[in-house]
Amino acid sequence: MKKVKEIILGILIVLAVGILITVVYRYEKGKVHQDLAKRIAELSPRGGPPETIEGLRKAIALYETQIELNIKEGAQTGVYWKILATRLAERGMHRDALDALEHALRFNAEDPTLYYLTGVSSGVAAKSSIGFSGNAETEREHFFTLSENAYLRAIELDPDYPKPRYGLGVLYTFELDRPAEAIPHLTRYLEIISSDVQAMFVLARACYMTEDYDSAIELYDRIIARSKDPKVKTEAQNNKEIVRGQMYG
Repeated sequence: MKKVKEIILGILIVLAVGILITVVYRYEKGKVHQDLAKRIAELSPRGGPPETIEGLRKAIALYETQIELNIKEGAQTGVYWKILATRLAERGMHRDALDALEHALRFNAEDPTLYYLTGVSSGVAAKSSIGFSGNAETEREHFFTLSENAYLRAIELDPDYPKPRYGLGVLYTFELDRPAEAIPHLTRYLEIISSDVQAMFVLARACYMTEDYDSAIELYDRIIARSKDPKVKTEAQNNKEIVRGQMYG
């Protein structure tokens, strides 16, 4: 019986020590937080959060090193996600690339390149949708909408960034049957990169679809004059004849 009492007493002592340690730890942790809050509050004349620029600078300086470290780590993490997305897209894994791009955008929501890459991968995902996760048409519409929104956001962030304008031109012309909306983007793209023959073909197609036959013929003439590739010249000439046939019946 005495031995049982000793065991129980020992257990109670251990529990008491544990409780004491927990209370002390919480007290010290709370005290640290209170001290920090007090130090920051003291920077304000009314005892609240700093309201002046100088007050904010002093408050931030208290943990400036940690803040900078967190920013650098976050920025680097975003770079890793961007690299991963690029590698996945290069291997044709566009849906996985979209997942990586979504993560990357959490770290840098104003990087136009991320939106351009999102536009490319979602466009490919739309064309490869056959309904694994539900209705194929709904799935395609989702990815095409994502592609359009991503290209538009990239252009909004950097109006002189040519790639999303080309991507949007292709999307409007060949996928969404909205060639009139493609024309201003492709025109701007060619103002920036005037030697891109493929973009001239796309713009000529958009002009043809909107019955602007003169502009289409002018573009095919430009391709024929500038390209040194016989196959490209032949294709442009054949397309030009098709447009002429449409003009004159």
